[in-house]
Amino acid sequence: MNPELGLFALILATCLALLQSIIPLVGSYNGRLNWMATGKTLATGQFAFVLLSFLCLVFAFVSDDFSVQYVASNSNSLLPVYYKVTAVWGGHEGSLLLWILTLTGWGQVVALRSDKLPPELSARVLAVLGMISVGFMLFILLTSNPFTRILPFPPVDGSDLNPLLQDLGMIVHPPMLYMGYVGFAVAFAFAIAALLGGQLDSAWARWARPWTTVAWCFLTAGISLGSWWAYYELGWGGWWFWDPVENASLMPWLTGTALIHSLATTEKRGLFKSWTLLLAITTFSLSLFGTFLVRSGVLTSVHAFASDPQRGLFILGYLLVVVGASLTLFAFRAPEVRSKISFSLLSRETLLLLNNIILVTSCATVLLGTMFPLLLDALDLGMISVGPPYFNLLFIPLSMLLAACLGIGILLNWKKGSVSWLKQQVRWIFVVSVIGGVVFSFLYGDRFMVSEALAIGLVFWMVLTIAKDVRNKTRNAGLFQGLKKLKPAYYGMQLAHLGLAVTFIGVALTSGYSVQKDLRMKPGDSAEVGEYVFRFDGVSQRQGPNFVADYGTVSIFKDQKPVVVLKPEKRVYTVQNMPMTEAAIDAGLTRDLYVALGEPLGGDSWAVRLYVKPYVRLIWLGSIFMTLGGLLAISDKRYRVRLKKKTALSRKKDALMGNKTRSPEAGEGNSVSTGGQA
Repeated sequence: MNPELGLFALILATCLALLQSIIPLVGSYNGRLNWMATGKTLATGQFAFVLLSFLCLVFAFVSDDFSVQYVASNSNSLLPVYYKVTAVWGGHEGSLLLWILTLTGWGQVVALRSDKLPPELSARVLAVLGMISVGFMLFILLTSNPFTRILPFPPVDGSDLNPLLQDLGMIVHPPMLYMGYVGFAVAFAFAIAALLGGQLDSAWARWARPWTTVAWCFLTAGISLGSWWAYYELGWGGWWFWDPVENASLMPWLTGTALIHSLATTEKRGLFKSWTLLLAITTFSLSLFGTFLVRSGVLTSVHAFASDPQRGLFILGYLLVVVGASLTLFAFRAPEVRSKISFSLLSRETLLLLNNIILVTSCATVLLGTMFPLLLDALDLGMISVGPPYFNLLFIPLSMLLAACLGIGILLNWKKGSVSWLKQQVRWIFVVSVIGGVVFSFLYGDRFMVSEALAIGLVFWMVLTIAKDVRNKTRNAGLFQGLKKLKPAYYGMQLAHLGLAVTFIGVALTSGYSVQKDLRMKPGDSAEVGEYVFRFDGVSQRQGPNFVADYGTVSIFKDQKPVVVLKPEKRVYTVQNMPMTEAAIDAGLTRDLYVALGEPLGGDSWAVRLYVKPYVRLIWLGSIFMTLGGLLAISDKRYRVRLKKKTALSRKKDALMGNKTRSPEAGEGNSVSTGGQA
């Protein structure tokens, strides 16, 4: 009965989502406070029933209920318990249920925090989230039911979880990624609610900004975890392959980054209102588009879940409805919220606008490279492959331009800046950055590389402009006293920008100075890779819980002194008879020593891949800094201040309850002073 209970709970949640999408929205237009208040109750009920459904599926996996088709296809009795839980989202149906759980979880949090919002806005936001839930719940019920039974003769055992997913990284990576993907639904809901109400001001941006930032933090962490997993699990030694599914997560991250900066400008200066709304719609649309790519079968990837055209058509239709309805509403309402404030060409606003243009252009570049081969194939115009050369040629220069603009934008003031003042601020920073990049490239490695010199010069530029801005803001009060007065939002901004600089270092150095050798080795053979000597000592066997493995022993020396002994594996998972490479890595802040064991070549010889990868860990360390920076920014207390200026309906509610209206502090439409800009 457990699967039937899960399915019944999912049906009830769908009914509640349908009510949530209608009743609060109608109440927001006819002024019925009790109708608007139902949004919170319905969101709570919806989340509770989806959580019950998800726990029923977890129980089916843990209890090895192979009468459930999804369990039989993605689990096995020999699978460790923690991987059985992971297997819940290891396939299409379960990952979609996790998506819905995440969506309703976001809705629950919005409902709990909505007492800080005007009741009309809260009701509309929850109604839009209800509409999104209805679409996904109909999708899972009509095309992707995870509780379908295999009766009357269920299999004795299951087919096992894909060995690629039997890894710690895949326990954490999908939930993190979904928290980011789905979190942008909240920003989308705020944008649609603003369009429905025809009002968008700095207070709206202040309400929407923390939700957007939290989603961005989760997506940043999720992408970083996926990159880390691919690096050590797939055995190829790279951290980004420009895989179409990797690109599907990168695109909303790029527009989401633009959205965060645009929201900051709307909040501080009341600018870019229409553009901010359009970015919110675009970011969530790209999240849905990524779902379509992963689940439609239009591409082949280790990350893809499904290849059922029926499912793909459903998601495509849903995507067209969401995007079409949103853009239609935007076309009618955008003129009413258009910004009418002017600003100087040399100002922080201009640089933030340029930041947005670069990020959106980068996203368009990735979208074109991802979709162009699929479009040609669909039109029977031939098949081509768009790989790293295309993306590196276009994306890397845009990234460098973004880094250059970042330094100028940090130093410029709002409204209007001075060319002479800017020159005074950056002239020595520019000189030091150029010299630093050139000197570093001459001293590091065995050859001068222009690309690495430029990249390191930009890192100097970003770090020094951050330091200069901190100095400017603390000059009058003294360094330590000034640092105490700066807001968490400012520190979060600077930490995120510093994280981008750290990632730049990792990308530049590991791309330019990594050393790789693919060799045929037999016991006793040695190979010199960079400053290290790798000695292959032979291969032994071991038995795992659901696999058998050949593991090699590789001793590594530097200056004839032992450094580490690594044991890479070549596993065969017995249920699916599927081979897997498990690389062995000696990780360090300044370098990784990486060994992957390939296929046996006869005569005790094996194919072996050897890497020395300098500073590759900085790529993920920078992502951690960016994530922590975002979380620090939203810890600013101004995001936790309750509304001070009441709407007409709020005052009506207070009057009915016999309460006095609270005194206003930071009314809607007023800009809020902060220590930083974004």
